[in-house]
Amino acid sequence: MSAVRTARAARTARTLLAAGLVAGLAVTALAAPAVAAEAAGPAAPPKPDHAATQRALDAAVAAGVPGAVAQAREGKDRWTGTAGERGRNDRFRVGSITKTFTATVLLQLQAEGRLDLDDPVEKWLPGVVRGHGNDGRKITVRQLLNHTSGLYSYTEDPDFQARVFGPGFLEHRYDTWTPRQLVDLALAHEPDFAPGTSWRYSNTNFVLAGMIVEKVTGRPYGKAVENRIIKPLKLRATSVPGTDPRMPGPHSPAYSKLTAEADGPTYDVTELNPSIAAAAGEMISDANDLQTFYRALLAGRLLPRAETKELTTTVPVSAEHPDHRYGLGISWQKLSCGKEIWGHGGGIHGSISEAYTTRNGEHSLAGNFNADWTGDTQTVIEAEFCGK
Repeated sequence: MSAVRTARAARTARTLLAAGLVAGLAVTALAAPAVAAEAAGPAAPPKPDHAATQRALDAAVAAGVPGAVAQAREGKDRWTGTAGERGRNDRFRVGSITKTFTATVLLQLQAEGRLDLDDPVEKWLPGVVRGHGNDGRKITVRQLLNHTSGLYSYTEDPDFQARVFGPGFLEHRYDTWTPRQLVDLALAHEPDFAPGTSWRYSNTNFVLAGMIVEKVTGRPYGKAVENRIIKPLKLRATSVPGTDPRMPGPHSPAYSKLTAEADGPTYDVTELNPSIAAAAGEMISDANDLQTFYRALLAGRLLPRAETKELTTTVPVSAEHPDHRYGLGISWQKLSCGKEIWGHGGGIHGSISEAYTTRNGEHSLAGNFNADWTGDTQTVIEAEFCGK
């Protein structure tokens, strides 16, 4: 998830990224008589050019990323690029992209009349959010999903960081964490602000969201994701691993420095118990499945019109970044070229992922770096959507 990586990378991940559409290719028409041109019919549209995206992947590897993969769709065109030691069909840990899946399930449950996003958290998790100024009676489910709850993010807890992000990871990588343990870490801290008065990214919000799904459905939240999203969309590379530390193939190794410093030793962190992320960031997928998911979501295939509108109703992230806004488990970004995209980024040990699409679903991108200390995924997004 966005904060499940080194402390330095965690802070970086909370900044929502911006991107845009590939600029259209100029078409040079051959001189011909008007009658001949009419007989030939309209010219075929130019084939999308992904050269800038490939250059961005190559630059990431030059900057120290062991391997990078990205896949794009634009109309009927499909393109996959790799750099370094990377497979075209690699699966990877998607981190906070999991949040969009979790939010989608809750929106589906609202559409079925099984809960209301304006319900207080206390209604579904009585007594869970209490202490140190935290009060689940004053926080709504909606405020969890758009990060306006004010709840402290458990991934910022110093003891958790020492055990999970730093060298302590090597000793504790297979430890199991329950969602309640993660939430209790956050509740040991005072809230960042009163509910609904500001915005701050908090992984605690979506751990609680997953707990609410389980309370409403009576089953693990991962089962709801599987039955409501993965199976209907036939996402064959996507899974909710729970406590299983293994990575299904095909995949490339994931690497981390396990420190805020980029010049330390590099560790293979491929295997880890993803319960450290729960419903905030535990899922596994690939670039093809992620594009299918976001395109279907924005097209209204997973939600009724009213819930799709709620999904894409955004709140500001900060006054300094008016081109970044956040909906319900999904981010909106206005890009350097003026284009707008929807999706999410995510990070977890040795894995930085991005998945975005235009609102009409015509142009999408998903990709991954298998390192968490270097490389700029924003340049890949800009290259694909803006041609820069």
